Amino acid sequence: MLRLSKAVADHLGAAPLARSVGLLAQRARLVLSPPARGSAPAAPAGPADALGLTSREHDVLRLVAAGHTNRRIAEELFISPKTASVHVSHILAKLGVSGRGEAAAVAHRLGLFPAPAGNRQVAG
Repeated sequence: MLRLSKAVADHLGAAPLARSVGLLAQRARLVLSPPARGSAPAAPAGPADALGLTSREHDVLRLVAAGHTNRRIAEELFISPKTASVHVSHILAKLGVSGRGEAAAVAHRLGLFPAPAGNRQVAG
């Protein structure tokens, strides 16, 4: 249905609608256009990919590293708290750690998520 909405918006020249549909598809992790025929699969783009994390697990790990609870992760990513819990469990297993704190430490050590500008420590 989103592909059809995007196609109609593009055909009508309704740029704001097309942009909104694109953002909705992005949030839902949907690809609006199929990959080109004969295109090769992409190589791992970064440490998260090398760890075997899916893009959703990467998003969850970012929120875990920021100290969010499963409920807050669920609200942020529009999923249920149980689904957030399952993602966290998969992340812990893939990273080979026993808890959220260790997962956050691994994420920070690998530089997966840069610190927000207000939280940077100054050497002194």
